[in-house]
Amino acid sequence: MAAMVVGALRRGGGGGFRRGPRGLAQSLRRLVSTLVVAEHEGGFVKPSSLSALAAAEAIAKDNKVSLLLGGSGPALHKAAEHAASSHPLVSEVLVAESDALAHPLAEPWAELLRSVQQKGGYSHIVASSTSFGKNLLPRAAALLDVSPVTDVTAITEPRVFVRPIYAGNALCTVRYTGEDPCIMSIRSTSFSPATEAMSETKVAPITQVDLSSLNEDSFRKSTWVNLTSQDTERPDLGNAQVVVTGGRGLKSAENFKLLEQLAEKLGAAVGATRAAVDAGFVPNDLQVGQTGKIVAPALYMAFGVSGAIQHLAGMRDSKVIVAVNKDADAPIFQVADYGLVADLFEVLDELIKKIPDKK
Repeated sequence: MAAMVVGALRRGGGGGFRRGPRGLAQSLRRLVSTLVVAEHEGGFVKPSSLSALAAAEAIAKDNKVSLLLGGSGPALHKAAEHAASSHPLVSEVLVAESDALAHPLAEPWAELLRSVQQKGGYSHIVASSTSFGKNLLPRAAALLDVSPVTDVTAITEPRVFVRPIYAGNALCTVRYTGEDPCIMSIRSTSFSPATEAMSETKVAPITQVDLSSLNEDSFRKSTWVNLTSQDTERPDLGNAQVVVTGGRGLKSAENFKLLEQLAEKLGAAVGATRAAVDAGFVPNDLQVGQTGKIVAPALYMAFGVSGAIQHLAGMRDSKVIVAVNKDADAPIFQVADYGLVADLFEVLDELIKKIPDKK
């Protein structure tokens, strides 16, 4: 594997040169150029992709960053304008306009990445660990004959990364030793987007990507059918500042409506454990955990959540964790900042009565 446990990387031998890790890192910093694969919605770059830009900055301060957008229509052009002023490091916004790229299908997007990389020669390709990023990067890495580094939570050197293993119970430091590009997905909760204001003089140029050389055979390997989503005014689960999560202890889909009432009052997103999803209480897009969404809100409230390892892997980075469970020995209390051993239905009823409606 190209991603290996960190160790000294040296080149030696007769007549050659010998360079330690520090010299190698300095050399890499001078050659760093990064392509960030961005997602957009409603004419704006998604927060998870802005976190990918923050990760690009962590790779090297003098990083030359190109941001890639794909799709079609006015929303794409509006998103490109937003991307051009999204971060001081962005030197260019690449726009690939095609109906084939309007949906998050790995086949055409992987072919696009291969083409852009061959022309740009980037040292790094970065995307967020969203459903789209997890679907796209392995296929693109295979086309480019490199090994991806996934779920990066920290970057210590241009090719040295920290990522969780064993459902988040351990952190592994890895060094990428393969050929360019180093393809990596990052956990958006671990990289805070830039908050500094951009000056008008720093707006990056927008360039159209030439799609004439793409292998269109790959476009026909999959077909977009439809997107089914819930119409709600609640914030997106992956980016919400407050998340209210229910587990199997809620016992039914009907009881989950109590959780939704509390979420409405708090302006929170609703989440669920895998057990609740498997029981059919809520759809799987609300699942939080190792096989669901990774969240790190300012406040995480867990009702009837036992605290299985797979669930904790998706929410342990939350700033404040509040747990309500009638089982005093539930593992969730080991990570909770505040724990209440009580009947969750009584607690929910009291909270719904006493918390005023959100204006």
